[in-house]
Amino acid sequence: MPDLKIHIDEKCEVHDLLSARASGDFTDFESVDICPGAVYVLGRDTMVRSNNKIRNIVESKLAHIVFSNPAEGATTMLGQFRRFGTRDLIESGQIMVLTGGDLPDNYRYFQFENFCQRMMNFEENIMCMDRTNEIYHKVDKPYKFLFLNGRMRPHRKWLLLKLADLGLLSQSLYTNLDNKGAADRELFYINDGVNRMIFDEPLHYLPPEYEVDLYKDQIEKTSNETNVKFHLFNNEWGEAYIKPEPYIDTYFSLVTETVFSGSNSFRTEKIWKPIIMGHPWIAVANAGFYHDMHNMGFKTFNNVIDERFDLIDNPQDRIERIGSLIGDLCASNLSEFMLQCKDTCIYNQQVVLDYQKRYVSTFPEQFCNFLRDNTQ
Repeated sequence: MPDLKIHIDEKCEVHDLLSARASGDFTDFESVDICPGAVYVLGRDTMVRSNNKIRNIVESKLAHIVFSNPAEGATTMLGQFRRFGTRDLIESGQIMVLTGGDLPDNYRYFQFENFCQRMMNFEENIMCMDRTNEIYHKVDKPYKFLFLNGRMRPHRKWLLLKLADLGLLSQSLYTNLDNKGAADRELFYINDGVNRMIFDEPLHYLPPEYEVDLYKDQIEKTSNETNVKFHLFNNEWGEAYIKPEPYIDTYFSLVTETVFSGSNSFRTEKIWKPIIMGHPWIAVANAGFYHDMHNMGFKTFNNVIDERFDLIDNPQDRIERIGSLIGDLCASNLSEFMLQCKDTCIYNQQVVLDYQKRYVSTFPEQFCNFLRDNTQ
C-alpha cells in the first residue's frame, strides 16, 4: 500500500495484527505530528482524550481517522459514538469505524470478529475441545441448561423472570452478576398489573466447583458494587476462559448475547464458548442472528427445534417465542435432544477452528483494501 501510510494506536485491539503494515505507531496521540493524507487508527481511550484534535483533523481534511473498538458493536457501538461526541462525524462518513458488529449501511465501517479470534488465542480453550465427548457420554445431568449473565440487560431480566415463573431457573446452572432492574421501552414483563422489569434482581454466582479456578475464591468475597463482574474476575477479561464442567453437566447453553434489539448482529465471547466447547445452544440475540451465523458457515439446530423466532423483528414477540420454546424443550427428552445436536456441534467446532485461522491471516489485507476504497 505505497500510496497510503497507516499509523496505529498501540492501545487499540488490532495493533499487533496490523503492525507489519503500519508506517508507525504511537502511545500519545496528542503529541503526534500529523502526516497529511495518512490514516490514523485510534483506540477508544484516544477517541475520548483527543476529541478536539480529532475533530480538527477531520474537518480540515488533513488526514483520515479510523475509530477502532472491535470490543463493541451494533447498538452498543452507537451508544459510544454519542458519549464520545463523534456521532456527527461518523454518521456523515468523515470518520471510519472498525467495529466488532454490524452497523447501519450509511456508516463507513469494517466489521472485525474480535471475540472469536481472542477466545481462540487461549490454548486452554482449545484444549477444552478434547473433553467434548464427556458432554455426550453423561446423559443424566444435574442441570437442564447453562445460563450465564453478567451485566443486566432487558432481555436477560425478562428471561430470569420467565424461567423463574416456569420453575426452570432453579433447574439451571445460571449466573446473574448485576442486581439492578432493567426497565425498557421495548420489553415488558407484566404480572398483576405491575411491570416486574423495574425491580432489582438478586445476584447469583456459579457454585465454586463450576467457576474458572482462577476466580472461584472471589465468590466468597463481598463487593459494594451492584455489578460484581469486575470484582469476580479481578478486573480481567475473565469471561475469556472456558471451564468444561458447566457444559458437561448441562444439556444446552441458553446464550443471552449483548445485543437483542434491532437487526444488526454482534457476536461476543458468549456465543463462541459453547461453539468451542461443542455444546448445543439457543441464542437470545437480535433478529437475524441465526441467519448471520449461517452466512459465516455455521450450522444451527433447526432439525430439532423451531428457530423461526430469528425472523421476528418485534423484540417482545421474539422473546416470548423464545421463552415458550425453552419451556417446551425442557419438558422434552433433553438427553435425546442433546444427542441429536451432537453432529452439528462437532461440525461447528471444526468450522470455528478453520474460520479463526483464515480470518486472522486475511484480516490485514482485507482491512487495507477497505482503507483503499474509502480514502481515494
